[in-house]
Amino acid sequence: MGWSIGYDKKRGRDIGYGVPAYCDHPGCKTEIDRGLGYVCGGEPFGGEHGCGLFICGEHTHASEECLQLCQHCAGKRADELTPSPDHPDWMEWKLTDESWQPWRDENPDEVTKIRVAISSAKERDC
Repeated sequence: MGWSIGYDKKRGRDIGYGVPAYCDHPGCKTEIDRGLGYVCGGEPFGGEHGCGLFICGEHTHASEECLQLCQHCAGKRADELTPSPDHPDWMEWKLTDESWQPWRDENPDEVTKIRVAISSAKERDC
């Protein structure tokens, strides 16, 4: 089984090394992917020790068990992290790539949400 693209039902978002993303650390705009190399806990969905969010190297801490953990799971933060929104490149890909046409046909409400998110992001950047 490959980990290029999958889906996290708990958080309602796409995951995998084929999914461009921003680090889930608050305010961090480091571009990463949602693959196992960045997942808190080092295992799918975080495994036994992590929360399953995706954290860049700057905001990852190694545990005593040599696991990569976010600051929350490493005990350095009191508040739980909130997932970052989807990366604009990923949203654009889902809206335009022909391989995603069946998904777009089956999920018109999600397509609308993505279009609104892209539009809102463009307005903020102006």
